[in-house]
Amino acid sequence: MRRIRLIAPVLVLAAIAAGPAAAAPAPAPYGAHDAGGFRNILPPGQNGFDNAAQLATFQLNGSRPPHNDDQLGMYGNLVYVAPNLQASQLPKFFKDATFGVKPADVDRTYSPRGDVTIVRDKPFGVPHIYGATRAGAMFGAGYVAAEDRLFFIDVLRHLGRAQLSSFAGGAPGNRAFDADQWSIAPYTEDDLQRQVDQLPKLYGAEGQTIVNDANNYVAGINKYIDEAKLNPVMKMPGEYPAIDRPQGPDPWNTRDIIATAALVGGIFGAGGGRELPSAEILQALQRRLGKRAGRRSWADFRSANDPEAPSTVVGKTFPYQKPPRKLAKGSLALPDRGTVRYQGVRQTGTGGSPGPKRAAGTAAGRRSTCPPQGLVCLPHSSSNALVVSARESRSGHPLAVFGPQTGYFAPQILMEQDMHAPGIDARGAAFPGVNLYVQLGRGRDYAWSATSAGQDLTDTFAVPLCNPDGSKPSTGASHYRYRGKCRAMEVLERTNSWVPNGADQTPPGSETLRAQRTALGLVVARGKVRGKPVAYTSLRSTYMHEVDSARGFIDFNDPAKMRTPRAFQRAAGKIGYAFNWLYVNKAQDAYFNSGAMPVRGRNTSTNFPIWGGKRAFEWQGWDPVNRTSKLLPSAKHANTIDQRFLTSWNNKQAPGYRTSDSKWSYSPVFRSQSLDDRVRAGIRGPRKMSLVGLVNAMEDAGTVDLRGTRNLPLALRILGKQSGNPKLAAAIAKLRAWVRDGAHRRDRNRNGVYEHTTAIRILDAWFPLWVSAQFKPAIGTGIFDLIDGMNEVDNAPNNHGDHLGSAYDDGWYGYINKDLRQVLGRPVRGRYSRTYCGGGDRKACRALLASTLAKALTIPATKVYSGDGECQDGDQWCWDAVRQRALGAITQPLIHWINRPTFQQTVEIRRSAP
Repeated sequence: MRRIRLIAPVLVLAAIAAGPAAAAPAPAPYGAHDAGGFRNILPPGQNGFDNAAQLATFQLNGSRPPHNDDQLGMYGNLVYVAPNLQASQLPKFFKDATFGVKPADVDRTYSPRGDVTIVRDKPFGVPHIYGATRAGAMFGAGYVAAEDRLFFIDVLRHLGRAQLSSFAGGAPGNRAFDADQWSIAPYTEDDLQRQVDQLPKLYGAEGQTIVNDANNYVAGINKYIDEAKLNPVMKMPGEYPAIDRPQGPDPWNTRDIIATAALVGGIFGAGGGRELPSAEILQALQRRLGKRAGRRSWADFRSANDPEAPSTVVGKTFPYQKPPRKLAKGSLALPDRGTVRYQGVRQTGTGGSPGPKRAAGTAAGRRSTCPPQGLVCLPHSSSNALVVSARESRSGHPLAVFGPQTGYFAPQILMEQDMHAPGIDARGAAFPGVNLYVQLGRGRDYAWSATSAGQDLTDTFAVPLCNPDGSKPSTGASHYRYRGKCRAMEVLERTNSWVPNGADQTPPGSETLRAQRTALGLVVARGKVRGKPVAYTSLRSTYMHEVDSARGFIDFNDPAKMRTPRAFQRAAGKIGYAFNWLYVNKAQDAYFNSGAMPVRGRNTSTNFPIWGGKRAFEWQGWDPVNRTSKLLPSAKHANTIDQRFLTSWNNKQAPGYRTSDSKWSYSPVFRSQSLDDRVRAGIRGPRKMSLVGLVNAMEDAGTVDLRGTRNLPLALRILGKQSGNPKLAAAIAKLRAWVRDGAHRRDRNRNGVYEHTTAIRILDAWFPLWVSAQFKPAIGTGIFDLIDGMNEVDNAPNNHGDHLGSAYDDGWYGYINKDLRQVLGRPVRGRYSRTYCGGGDRKACRALLASTLAKALTIPATKVYSGDGECQDGDQWCWDAVRQRALGAITQPLIHWINRPTFQQTVEIRRSAP
């Protein structure tokens, strides 16, 4: 067995030994050091634990453990009240998020180690952690993570290592997620250990603080695991016997933190890496339309810098990734026609119907974070934020309603914690397994949150191969030429095996995942460039640096480092993942787009693969040993302070901020406009916004069908009344009435039926037919499907499956909007190179819209809304409804569909902290 190195053993022993010597601290009084004005919500409930007896009781009579679902109704029922919520009703839908616990609300107080005290409150079971030392607070954070989410963090650390199938069972969805994870973060145990060891070397004292914090955090988890093994009846999660692991989890180590961070950051904080399929789309369009016309059509769909794209920052330009006027000679590495063979993760197995070979998520197609029949299902990006400046607020203080959308789980993939220790005063949400710090929340007199940004942190390179048959994938270590030497590709393998268990009856089997790694990233494909065999690699700036971003979170949690918007922006600038960060205090607000954005080689392509055969074409300052490079200075990141208002719903960051090659949907329509419309109305002229008004704006926008507000009015304008066809005329009348009413997917009567249900069904049936007829005649079915692989045609509720809630992120909504405005002869900035609908002929466009609408009217509801394990065929409301995906046997009821963050804060700070 390979020996695994200990993690700075002297530091570990010193940190753990120092903890118990200190006296257990007394909890601070309720509201201590708290400016006030904070509320939040995190469904379904704080408690994610159930022992075997509690699980059996739930299965027998539906009785739940305490705090299992006490926030679900608060969260789910707001949709029935907005946009008419009153200020007095706010406590019904957002709970108090003040520091500490009122004396009458203390449920229990305990000290799992001598230097930490934990208080659980009666109303919601939130842990309030008080450390006499920083080490004590970190120990407490690990302990409560295990108390509330032990089984979940075990799932996450296995999934981060691409070992979900070995842990939970060989269901096809679990194996698919393993393959996807191995395609972007294939780490050996040595790789994980190296990321811990390198922190002090890279960041000095900051890096050492992270290591010390991690050691104490792990000790807290292991303390609970030891207790659970001594008292499994009361303290061991009931899910372990269900998957035939009655002994419970193995002890934790700091490598588990890295693996979990690799999972979370890879899904929510990355972008780019799709240069190769982008090149294939360009080449296909050029073959169909001609070289010049094909290039222009590709630019239409690419939407790299559409002047009509709504952005968070307004009135200020941030040039980024501006294409060079002339590419460096020899830098472009477009593949020869027909030579690309996506490699990615190669799967081989025996027994249990081994899965098919899968292409890497970074190259051949969008990464699947919601594979069918899998244990875990996640949205790519869905967080939103609304911030109104002090000058536009009724109170004269900034307002914020913001939070992350991380999917819906039971228990939730986020957990809440309230932490206090030297250098720490923060309350909010964090991902269990990496919850050393509050990652999204509030400090003494400030609050912050984030949305996924997805800007370009990943590039594709073509490295020349040494072996003459190098264009073919090899089962061994192929060789490539780099900086004048022929080098062996590193082969990374993960072997999983499974047997049937109580939760997953997949027959026994095993599977080996293989990836190849080079000095310029992971191999994702093979091909030829000008006749020479190459391997295409994917290089991500945060690879091998999965927890470096902790430096920013340390600052967020420290009130001494967050006194001003500029200080907040400096802290956010330490975060390597691609996020939009927003901040408010009592007087000011701010925005900053974080991310380790590499400075590319001079005059290299911003769209297509780059030749990896010369150092001049690499990232500037690229160090293949430490995997570091020169990064874009913070001042050039999109940022602003005290803008009139801010909205962020994963939309474009700022004018001139060129989108990543993986994000083709920043066009004239984006869901953030539904927020913009309502905030602008609330501050128009002399009007000022209130906090409850901002909540109403958020929730009202959350039921909007973006197609109904931004595409349908244009299509109906072109269609006209169609008075000669009574069926079409009647359908058009229903659609018009729905548009006039705001195009909501909403059930005000709580009867399980949407208002305008017929109009919604018509659009749901019509939309795919309409879009195909609008674009396929010009570009062909094959190219249409390729572009759909880059930017899915429709992202309506449940279009991606499994009742995720999130909707209208990616989509062709902007393409449709701009093209139909060109048909109508309306003003268009950044016109498309051609008009696609009807070839630009309004009559032809009208005819195809009419014919596809007529066909849609013949499709029954049972075909539009196919049943699943939750819903009957034809049940429209249920089709959309949000499901809390159970990671155990305790399930939750469906709630009304809402396009809204999972964890959410409402903030209005009117004073400084005492």
